[in-house]
Amino acid sequence: MTAPLSSALGLQDLHKSFGATPIIRGVSLDVGKGERHAIIGPNGAGKSTLFHLISGRFPLSSGRISLNGEDITGLKPYQINRRGLSRSFQVTNIFPRLTVFENLRCAVLWQMGYRYSFWHNIRKARDANARADAVLQQIGLAERAMMPAGLLTYAEQRALEIGITIAGGAEVVMLDEPTAGMSRSETAHFVALIRKVTEGKTLIMVEHDMGVVFDLADRISVLVYGQIIASDAPVKIRSNKAVQEAYLGQALEAEH
Repeated sequence: MTAPLSSALGLQDLHKSFGATPIIRGVSLDVGKGERHAIIGPNGAGKSTLFHLISGRFPLSSGRISLNGEDITGLKPYQINRRGLSRSFQVTNIFPRLTVFENLRCAVLWQMGYRYSFWHNIRKARDANARADAVLQQIGLAERAMMPAGLLTYAEQRALEIGITIAGGAEVVMLDEPTAGMSRSETAHFVALIRKVTEGKTLIMVEHDMGVVFDLADRISVLVYGQIIASDAPVKIRSNKAVQEAYLGQALEAEH
């Protein structure tokens, strides 16, 4: 598949089965460059599985995936990452014993040309250190720079994970339930942070909080039983009867 030049991510007829059980059943989607795209749906719809397929964590049963027009089907996660796609996970994924700064510096090293070598003094890697400092400022954790990451609050750890996700300079950023477990005030702060750090990038997120989804997304795709039943602007998704029946009505009621 050759995706349009304006496409950041292209999915063509993706299928994934575990044994005899189909989980993803023919998903096709194009996400434009610079778009903020949310994927929503009930528990068990296959949202996290779809993220794992896109990022190379799970192999496809069939179908094709392209990133910025390049076929990435079958590539390993690190190969996809080096081509410009980075993702976060539902469960916070940081190095708890390293400092906040060291977590971020680890994330920038490969992208800045520091390959596997034992003779470099990493403390003298001024460009990598400067990049890590810049991301610290972006995510609002500069005052926590020398603190072990495991001592951060939950919301701060999630902010650090977003920092790690963007630190390598990826143009396509995937966030898996970024505001899960947060209070309303933490969520409001986090939405502003996501908006700031993904400015000019392509954002694809899975999120259950409909307030976050309708606040951030330019377009929403609704995944139900492994199939996309609608993909449109938020205002049209909100009024879509099929979406309301399958998911949205119950999701909105659960928040009130």
